[in-house]
Amino acid sequence: MSVIRRPLAALIVAALLLPAARAAQAQDYPNRPIRLVVAFTAGGTTDFVARLLSERLRSLLGQTVIVDNRPGASGAIAAEYVAKSEPDGHTLFFTTVGAVAINPALHSNLPYDPVKDFAPVGMAVFNSTMLVVNAAMKINSARELAALAKERPGAITIGVTGLGAISHLGLELFQADAGVKFQAVPYRGASQAVTDLLGGQLDGLFGDVPTVMAQVKAGKLKALAATSQERSAIFPDVPTFLEQGFPDTVANQWAGTLAPAGTAPAVASVTSRAIRRCAHRGAASATSCGRRDRFPPSSDRARR
Repeated sequence: MSVIRRPLAALIVAALLLPAARAAQAQDYPNRPIRLVVAFTAGGTTDFVARLLSERLRSLLGQTVIVDNRPGASGAIAAEYVAKSEPDGHTLFFTTVGAVAINPALHSNLPYDPVKDFAPVGMAVFNSTMLVVNAAMKINSARELAALAKERPGAITIGVTGLGAISHLGLELFQADAGVKFQAVPYRGASQAVTDLLGGQLDGLFGDVPTVMAQVKAGKLKALAATSQERSAIFPDVPTFLEQGFPDTVANQWAGTLAPAGTAPAVASVTSRAIRRCAHRGAASATSCGRRDRFPPSSDRARR
């Protein structure tokens, strides 16, 4: 056989064997613990949902699912770590809209490409974000807070759970909509932000419903408005920003799972099917804080 034909024959054989190799890889997956990387600190909504999901995936996949918190840079640290990981399905990115949709619009030098560097695995939840204040504050609506901000421009402190996070987007939209200026205070997650709001170090906070739900129900925090298009089923008395005359303050949160680009579709589908089973079994029932806070059905995922 000629020198040219030998490499060509080897390539042909490799191409013929590749589908079988990928099928074998999917049959063997997962063969060790799975790392579920979260871009926020422990104690926040994303971390809470990830841990809830990891417990159910562990029973469905027969392997330990480790939640690995890698906060910082609005999710870029976690995203880069996963993007550069081995594409074998054992390192996954549990992300929100911030790292893959908002960050690219804010930064031109990200160390990852949200489209080219990841393969979709499955959507997990949709979630509402609310503007809350300390219960002692004599403000009862977003309109009243906007009026106060006009009297005291830049003096009212509003916490956000990360620069470029959906909470940050909500704040910016509200400021533009109301024609006011707040002092944004960024955190690396929701846990410390809620603590500071309760302690009086903040005037307000844009936070996901599961993060602030207990404190609102306990009367320690006061919910002024929701960024969703519809009211929360858990807080039906809290009007949306739309209802209060701020039509552009709409910012819906979602969380889903991505794998590094190059992950075999057959491998990704194993976890995807497990996530769908979690949805059917109600694994995220604790996060069902409104009409949009849910696992989307398969037909919805196909359209997104």
